[in-house]
Amino acid sequence: EPRIDVDIHGVTVVVPEDDEVQPRELLKENAAWVVDQQRKYDTYRKQVPDRTFEAGERFPFLGDDRELVIEPLQKHEVDEDSIRLRESAVEQSSVKQVLENFYRSRAREYLTERIDHYAEQMGVEYENLELRNQRTRWGSCSTGGTISLNWRLIMAPPDVVDYLVVHELAHLTQQNHGREFWQLVGEHVPDYKTKAEWLEKNSAKLIFSEEDL
Repeated sequence: EPRIDVDIHGVTVVVPEDDEVQPRELLKENAAWVVDQQRKYDTYRKQVPDRTFEAGERFPFLGDDRELVIEPLQKHEVDEDSIRLRESAVEQSSVKQVLENFYRSRAREYLTERIDHYAEQMGVEYENLELRNQRTRWGSCSTGGTISLNWRLIMAPPDVVDYLVVHELAHLTQQNHGREFWQLVGEHVPDYKTKAEWLEKNSAKLIFSEEDL
């Protein structure tokens, strides 16, 4: 099947070898859509945070920007207005790596708690949780019951995280995005549309570093 892919890196036309379709014609026919998509990604690119990974910089954690502090501690901590990293860990590695490790471990803790909470509420069982860092996907659910969630969700507001968790758990009983699927999501997150819109508009805020692009 010929297709046009547009992402933050540009436009790619994919045509099977034995296909009659001319890439130029395909682009011409879909020019308005391609331009529209490119505009969306240009806006997205402008929103990408320019991070230096230094103390004093602000990083989001569960929807709120917090100041990054590096100090002698027994273990990493997070409070209302700061993320505090253990100085000795940073010295052995780098701020960036230690902060990513911090996010990942907090994501596993927090997301497991939310998945368990909603799985019980929805009467479903999942096998295990996988943390990933897919560029453009926030979550997926395998037929074997493995829930995959992007660890960068730990930067998003709690209600957006809950929406994603419910979305993936709903796939355990509803494979597609049909009416029954959204009905089930709506039972547990009544205003799921606003959460989905938040993700659509604010996903650039959840970029950790340029490797995520």
